Amino acid sequence: MPPTTSVRRALVAFAASAAVLGAVAVPAVAAPHIASTGYARHGGYGDSARLSYQKAVAVSVLKGVFERGDTEVVDRFVRPDYIQHNPLAPDGAETLKNLGVAIHKQFPDAAYDVKRVISEGDLVLVHSNVVMTPGTRGQAVFDIFRFQGGKIAEHWDVGQAVPDSTANGNDMFSTVSWPRTDRPTQHFLTEYNKQLVVKAFDELLVDKDVSAIDRYWGPGYEQHSTNIPNGVDGLKAGLGAYFKAFPQLKVEPKRVIAEGDLVAVHSHYVPAPGERGQAIVDLFRVRGGKIVEHWDVIQDVPETSANGNGMF
Repeated sequence: MPPTTSVRRALVAFAASAAVLGAVAVPAVAAPHIASTGYARHGGYGDSARLSYQKAVAVSVLKGVFERGDTEVVDRFVRPDYIQHNPLAPDGAETLKNLGVAIHKQFPDAAYDVKRVISEGDLVLVHSNVVMTPGTRGQAVFDIFRFQGGKIAEHWDVGQAVPDSTANGNDMFSTVSWPRTDRPTQHFLTEYNKQLVVKAFDELLVDKDVSAIDRYWGPGYEQHSTNIPNGVDGLKAGLGAYFKAFPQLKVEPKRVIAEGDLVAVHSHYVPAPGERGQAIVDLFRVRGGKIVEHWDVIQDVPETSANGNGMF
């Protein structure tokens, strides 16, 4: 969810590396509601072995290309006609290989620290802390990969600089709610949790109804969005001020990915007509039928793109 102050811009030093992120992959109740909201759905749930394979491939590609400049991992797991939505990177697997080699040469100690990975249908979402130079805070990044025929076919991402501190006292990556695990749990509740988050997201952010917080959020809610205070009161105050400041805000969900108690929504936020807005991934944790924790990454949509595909 957006902060009440201006959206943080990605570090200039990360611009070159962001192109690589887009081109790679690495190994880690409500009534049906999605069809009317514009969310893209990608296949069914499939078997756990296939989803585990997709997650492992995504992490392997990200780490292989980004940390080691490995071109063979691209040949094995990325389609030649790979479609890129990172605005700094052209399409194609060959471009990805060249970028990986160049980035590894420039940043030999770069680390792609994967925090959590979820998969549904043909999509994988990877939440990471990408640090180009040891000792720096780096970027918070969400990568989304679409698989086709067992290989990565398409990629979207959102990146944001990690700040010195946050308004809520939580960092951008940790799990604070109990149980403190970064892995998705309670897989039998995936569809229930997904529909709950979609309904909550639409009522709160699409319809701008702050009372939705009372219906869908838990009293011990933990916040990781950097400029919003912790808890449900902090969320009400932060989003209430945001909606008041931008009365013409339009939030357009593009895709939703769920696994167990983790549900991610990839959206286009446009504060006012005529603006390019921001690409945002919101990741929610659901426990006991309530949203109990939230992470996000926010990036301004640029005026131009190296691939012409747009960020969504």
